[in-house]
Amino acid sequence: MAIPGLRTRRVAELIQLELGRLLLRDFQEPGAGFVSVTAVEVTPDLLQAHVHLSIFGTDDPEALLERIEASKGALRKALASRVKLKYNPALFFSLDRGQEHAERIDELLERTKKHDP
Repeated sequence: MAIPGLRTRRVAELIQLELGRLLLRDFQEPGAGFVSVTAVEVTPDLLQAHVHLSIFGTDDPEALLERIEASKGALRKALASRVKLKYNPALFFSLDRGQEHAERIDELLERTKKHDP
């Protein structure tokens, strides 16, 4: 018997890999920033995929996220041709703020060290 959630994890990993390739191909322009798929969470019924993106090298990551959102249909269609599933999951994109939070924590720790006798 399969481990519960194993298929969901494997599908999420596959979607992460293929979406990363698609985003590199379609959204990697000089000066537009670097897009990386940091995580994908797929619902147990495999009908929805929540995609977390990190965007570096641009002053306005929200604008690039909006471009990606506007191309959601084309990305979903391209993903369907690469990942063979019974149902193609709906894509939901969000910015992954993990790196920003880590940098902020490092900054606060450095300040604490400076003030510590």
